Amino acid sequence: MIENSFAITSTFIAYLIMMLAIGVYAYKRTANSSDYFLGGRTLGPWPAALSAGASDMSGWLLLGLPGYAYAAGLESLWLAAGLLIGTWLNWLICAKRLRTYSITTNDSLTLPEYLSRRFNDKSKLVQTIAAFFILMFFLFYTSSGLVAGGKLFETVFGLDYVIAVVIGAACVVSYTLFGGFLAVSWTDLVQGLLMSAALMIVPIAAMDGGFAQLGSDLSAVNPELLTIWNDVDGKPLSAIAIISLAAWGLGYFGQPHILARFKATRTNADLITARRIAVVWTALSMAGAVLVGLTGLLYVNSELAGELADGEKIFMLLVNSIFHPVIAGILLAAILAAIMSTADSQLLVSSSALAEDFYKQIIKPTASSAEIVMVGRVGVIALSLVALFLAMDPESSVLGLVSYAWAGFGAAFGPAIILSLYWKRMNRNGALAGILVGGITIVVWKQLTGGIFDMYEIVPGIVFATLAIVIASLASAVPEQSVLDQFDEFEKNLIELD
Repeated sequence: MIENSFAITSTFIAYLIMMLAIGVYAYKRTANSSDYFLGGRTLGPWPAALSAGASDMSGWLLLGLPGYAYAAGLESLWLAAGLLIGTWLNWLICAKRLRTYSITTNDSLTLPEYLSRRFNDKSKLVQTIAAFFILMFFLFYTSSGLVAGGKLFETVFGLDYVIAVVIGAACVVSYTLFGGFLAVSWTDLVQGLLMSAALMIVPIAAMDGGFAQLGSDLSAVNPELLTIWNDVDGKPLSAIAIISLAAWGLGYFGQPHILARFKATRTNADLITARRIAVVWTALSMAGAVLVGLTGLLYVNSELAGELADGEKIFMLLVNSIFHPVIAGILLAAILAAIMSTADSQLLVSSSALAEDFYKQIIKPTASSAEIVMVGRVGVIALSLVALFLAMDPESSVLGLVSYAWAGFGAAFGPAIILSLYWKRMNRNGALAGILVGGITIVVWKQLTGGIFDMYEIVPGIVFATLAIVIASLASAVPEQSVLDQFDEFEKNLIELD
């Protein structure tokens, strides 16, 4: 338990009140399902960029990545570099085209709805299967955020882990339930700024003598911490290990909660500004996260004689040791911000899949907009309860849970989204094959070990999904004329919306 918790508790309460106030304000501006699930497509470049970044990075940015850098040193740069490049490419390749095409396809609100309308899938099979994978993988992703919240409240307040996880879940659900997409995006703007500030302030305050001294001190502890080519034991990193770390960047193209920000942006022109903001924010945040792990390693070695049972708590340890309780409360609130900014987005996308892609399409096609919003809100509660159950294991790793869900989305949706935006010949069978093969590959590959199976499952998942899309599309009929005409209209709109 962290000392002087009264000041920290006061800071947490003030922070939560501010987030709830935003949620209430957004509630008053939520009139229909388009507002609730996509904010009426009104996001400017700053909230779009920081909401995408904050919802992307989650609690792993302040817990998982610093913990990995704490354990592995500069080897963690492979992971950070892959994510930075992936962020840039996602905004460059997908953002403008996905926003334009989602408008062209009769204002598609969800990813499954877009894919279904893109290929005129009257059977709704693509939409249903896509929604199923969204619900399955988001349960693991959301549970990772609740695990991070449990570790935060357990460390700060000395609470029992189970009670800590429940409190964290209640914080997230409260404003997501009422405010919907606008509440999520506006709070993400605040949370994204707080996260990046915390990750820059903490390592700078912890350094004694600047970067040169940091490198010298780390070399004295273990020179292998300062090389990107060897592990901490001095063994060369294998090609599989390097590819697995860098390949995290491939996951961006299929993350529904990030892609939603592209669709919700006000104009295509805003996406250019948003891309620059997002890339700078990501670079600064990940550099800070790696430095937190490295400076924390030195602190633990010098002050605690190398004793820290859970490396993912290194950020919290540094904050408590270096800063005044009031400042510590603000910086620790950044962890809560990271957790909330992602878990709220995941719950919202999951509830939209439940309401728009299951309830409206299968159960009650005549449902009103108000009824769909209500189903979405009920879905937020139901899905959070399932994620809560999955998060109850105190031994769960934040990074481990995130890696599985990240790979699942990247493989199931990444190739399907990119090819649907660029390849006119792709058809419904190709989309269906890609989603199924990508998702199933992740589930199966995860269970295998040894040799090539030690590679991060996102790599084979994306390769097999891409091949499945191409083969299935070419082996079946050319898309009907209406679909081909729609693609031509999309290309025309792409120019006009610029």
